[in-house]
Amino acid sequence: MPRVLVYCAVSIDGFIAGPGDDIAWLEAPRPSWAPTASGPWAEAGVSEGVEYDDFFAGIGAMLMGRRTFDVVHGMGEWFYGDTPVIVATGRPLPPDPGVPASVTTASAPIANLVAEALDAAGERDVYLDGGSLIRQALDADLIDEMIVTIHPTILGAGHPLFAGAEQRHMITVSEVRNFGDGLVQLVMHPARKPVDHSRVPTDGGPAGADATDAAALGHA
Repeated sequence: MPRVLVYCAVSIDGFIAGPGDDIAWLEAPRPSWAPTASGPWAEAGVSEGVEYDDFFAGIGAMLMGRRTFDVVHGMGEWFYGDTPVIVATGRPLPPDPGVPASVTTASAPIANLVAEALDAAGERDVYLDGGSLIRQALDADLIDEMIVTIHPTILGAGHPLFAGAEQRHMITVSEVRNFGDGLVQLVMHPARKPVDHSRVPTDGGPAGADATDAAALGHA
């Protein structure tokens, strides 16, 4: 069954970009006195994390925020090939030949946007990208899995990943991986309350109750 997935990197203090949409810190070289890891974590060996290209191979469509689109488009290179990309915006995209025909726009409640992306993805997964969209989808209980790589940098300010969500969310961590040069990759799932799919009783008794259950409950 197709899933709605998040794959992103975040600073220790929870930002996906610094002020002015700065993401250069993610790949900026570090001085020798500030390695990303030391001790056992640095000696952990081969990365166990999921690389971006391997993740994207399972993606059938993207749902992207307008700010994210503007940042990516401003880089001058389109990274997503002919994968359908839906940009959540009410403004037209720039009339630029660098924007492929696979990119469309939509303005609707988050549930409708996710439904449109799932339809475009077919039997594959949807990649959700952009802090505001991720928070909206999280609040609407529409995210199935989040792969978040924690970069050992504190930015102090910027664009947050989760801060600003409208409610508290309990998250279940399924894996903790050494990623690349000592970064930490978390695989997480928003916890969901079980749904009771038992049949609705027609006789006023509890669903699935037999005569013995009724007697035990004082209804015999």
